[in-house]
Amino acid sequence: MTGLLLGPLLRYVDGSSATVWVETSRPGTAEVRCADGSGGTARTFRIAGHHYALVEVTGLTPGTATPYEVFLDRARVWPPAENAEDGALASLPPSVIATPGAGDGVRVAFGSCRWASPPAGEDDPVGPDALHGLAARIAADPGGERPDVLLLLGDQVYADETSDATRAYLAARRDLSDAPGDQVADYEEYTRLYYESWLDPQVRWLLSTVPTCMVFDDHDVIDDWNTSASWVADMRATSWWGERVRSGLMSYWVYQHLGNLSPRELAADPLYASVRELPDGTDALRAFAAGAEADTASVRWSYRRDFGRVRLLMVDTRAARVLTEGERAMLDPAEAAWLRAQALDGRGGYDHLLIGTSLPWLLPHLVHDVEGWSSVLARGDKGPRWARFGEWLRRAADLEHWAAFPESFGELAELIAEAGTGPDAPATVCVLSGDVHHAYAAEPSWGAGGQGRGPDARVMQLTCSPVHNSIPLSIRLGFRFGWSAVARGIGRVFARHGRSGQPPVTWRKTGGPWFGNQLMTLTMRGRSAVLRLEHARAVAGPAPGTDAGRPGAGPGVRLKTVTETGLSR
Repeated sequence: MTGLLLGPLLRYVDGSSATVWVETSRPGTAEVRCADGSGGTARTFRIAGHHYALVEVTGLTPGTATPYEVFLDRARVWPPAENAEDGALASLPPSVIATPGAGDGVRVAFGSCRWASPPAGEDDPVGPDALHGLAARIAADPGGERPDVLLLLGDQVYADETSDATRAYLAARRDLSDAPGDQVADYEEYTRLYYESWLDPQVRWLLSTVPTCMVFDDHDVIDDWNTSASWVADMRATSWWGERVRSGLMSYWVYQHLGNLSPRELAADPLYASVRELPDGTDALRAFAAGAEADTASVRWSYRRDFGRVRLLMVDTRAARVLTEGERAMLDPAEAAWLRAQALDGRGGYDHLLIGTSLPWLLPHLVHDVEGWSSVLARGDKGPRWARFGEWLRRAADLEHWAAFPESFGELAELIAEAGTGPDAPATVCVLSGDVHHAYAAEPSWGAGGQGRGPDARVMQLTCSPVHNSIPLSIRLGFRFGWSAVARGIGRVFARHGRSGQPPVTWRKTGGPWFGNQLMTLTMRGRSAVLRLEHARAVAGPAPGTDAGRPGAGPGVRLKTVTETGLSR
């Protein structure tokens, strides 16, 4: 009998259709049956000995929340039977596909950087998981507030920071004294990361009932991925990097990227057609991944989603980089042109523009200035000794955000100003980011000293991380200082030494920094927008998806509002 190994994950949803992703134990036919009679089927495809299906569900009614079940070869596998091994899930409400209706508002929750939670009953060294808190809220009131989409802005898995359980699994497969040691090495080991993260009962149920959009960041492959040309050269000189990066891109395509695409985009994707038609799609996907690593411009991982009158542009800020010194850019020319075209396409047809980028555009001023300074040094403007120091600093301090690509920083500012100006301008343009293990809101001003005329739209940098990760004291102290007036003055010293010039915008922090496992939510209705930040807190009582009388049942988690504010002018 075909079993359900992972999923279902509810991914794309519009008014009448959806996609549901599953991993199965063997080849077969996956079917989604909805309570209203709608549904869909798909044959599995095979990658590296694993079997997957992405089921397109059609015939849904706009403005409804429809419970659904998953069948494999006509046997129901979701929701699990109460006596199944994972029967704890039976205590949770039915998974539903909630479709938007005409005139509905849009609620977008977002965050990044999530270590897998330990099993129930084990101590959690980094505190409660914000996704557990979101699951608990929805499970307690299935008809109440829920996100229309959850944006996971990078570091969904950590290929370079593995848990004790994963290290034991790796040690059983190979000698960890050989590189890459206790980091993942190949596709099979990547699948282990997704099992560890997404089989967590609360998270598994949450992902089955809330649509998700995802994008990678560095830890999905390795820390500092694509920091610089010399970094790439050093990695390619190792014996293990080729398999690691190919496997990382292959697993990202299967587990994350496919679900980001609409049914129309899937139908036009030649690679998706190929792996579905072949008895085994491994070689086709491996060749694709090798090409993507060798020529970043050959693949587009970025994508666009429209939610009524809210437009989301999810931007790849890792694999689309140009790294040649003197030509460095966060986005290659084709990617930059795509972003511009999507932002300006049909302007006036959306009220809010969301630009999802795992790496923040606006950083604490000291960090911004040091990143720009290091880029000048590494380019060689101050001579070879300074260049070596600049490259060392760039790698040691993770100086590789938008500020480390000054021309790209300015181009994004210019695009935001153009998209946000004029009679057809949206009410807000928000850059949504993660990565930096704290949350904050910052608002830019245009022109010298911020005295120029800015866009008509309200422009905000909204950064939220981590969802579930460590926040060392050094990060807390460093970022608190980084936002201070003293730090801004120190940053100007670095900027003058590097002769980096004035950025095209100035900015001020309007909220934060906040530290903790957290989620932000933007609620947009018409031309209004409200931002809420919530922290995960442990509470008495069992976690959703656990039985209070079962040994090892863990505590519950709830989300506590830290701040809530309107964003529209």
